[in-house]
Amino acid sequence: MTFLEFLLLLFIAGVCGSIGQSIAGFSRGGCVVSIVVGFIGALLGSWISTQLGWPDLFNVQIGNSTFPVIWSIIGSVVFTVTVGLLTRNK
Repeated sequence: MTFLEFLLLLFIAGVCGSIGQSIAGFSRGGCVVSIVVGFIGALLGSWISTQLGWPDLFNVQIGNSTFPVIWSIIGSVVFTVTVGLLTRNK
């Protein structure tokens, strides 16, 4: 993976993470947090789709890596809602 491919992967993960946070209505942090949420969402979303036996809907091929965009957004929403529920101020 080249440096440019890595930056493109970070950008796509950041966009997916920020979309997931926007849908969930709970956002903490900035760009770096969105990138982390996007990657965690990709892992979580891919795991959920595998467990349910659902196909990959929209994958982006970057070099030798494949990034599941739709499952990343869905996983980001699930992760963000979970974090929001666990860290809610009382």
